[in-house]
Amino acid sequence: MNSTNTASTVPMTPSPDPGSQPYEMVRFNALKHGILSRYTVLSHENHADYESLVNSLMDEHLPAGATEQHLVEELASVIWRKRRVLQAEGATINKGLKDSARSAKTVIPTAAPFEMGLSGENTDIRDLMDLTPTDVAECREGAKLEISAINKACFILRKGGPRSYRNALRELMPDTREWWQNCVDDEEYAADALGLEAFINERVTPSAYQQEKESRHHDAIVNQTIGEGLQAFRLEKLSRYETHLDRKFERTLAMLIKLKDLRTSQSP
Repeated sequence: MNSTNTASTVPMTPSPDPGSQPYEMVRFNALKHGILSRYTVLSHENHADYESLVNSLMDEHLPAGATEQHLVEELASVIWRKRRVLQAEGATINKGLKDSARSAKTVIPTAAPFEMGLSGENTDIRDLMDLTPTDVAECREGAKLEISAINKACFILRKGGPRSYRNALRELMPDTREWWQNCVDDEEYAADALGLEAFINERVTPSAYQQEKESRHHDAIVNQTIGEGLQAFRLEKLSRYETHLDRKFERTLAMLIKLKDLRTSQSP
């Protein structure tokens, strides 16, 4: 009976060398086993975006071994945190802009410090910020027409006469006449020449001149609002942190390149 050991005739398959695995087989190891990935992405952040970032860097640098994979993930961690810095910077600027938009009484007069009567009273800066150049031109022209109508109405009222009230009222702009009627209905003014003159002097004239000046200094007001809203001193800490991340990225990348070069030089 042939007692040949068949097991000895079967060629032994060598154990695969982990270091020789194709890159496609190990490309997700950093995500599966990396320590940094567990703590870099916060619970409210998008894990899929972070994984996509890591995989992109893996594709770019093709790391070999755990050390190089760790360095690649370190690069992803730095990039991810830099994204947070930009988000924090945007949030800080937006908060500053919101605060400055609430301060029309200080921002608007400061934008044109030598313009008398530019008070910012009853003005919402957000309305000014939304205006296009065409809107600004229309506002300025409308204010000029309003001022012209006011002057004509006031001249008629000063001249006096039995029909002065009706004639002066006719000279006012349609929106101003509607405004006047609402004030009369609310019993804020008497529907006569004296009441109309008081209404023009107390309400219409200040509003018209304010609109004319705000439209004339619109660009300066917008720049002042943005400038005060930026509040660069609040961004100083973020800037220092961003510089720290940049340096860390440079050091990590340099270390990764050095390891890759060393590995290449030692290859047979």
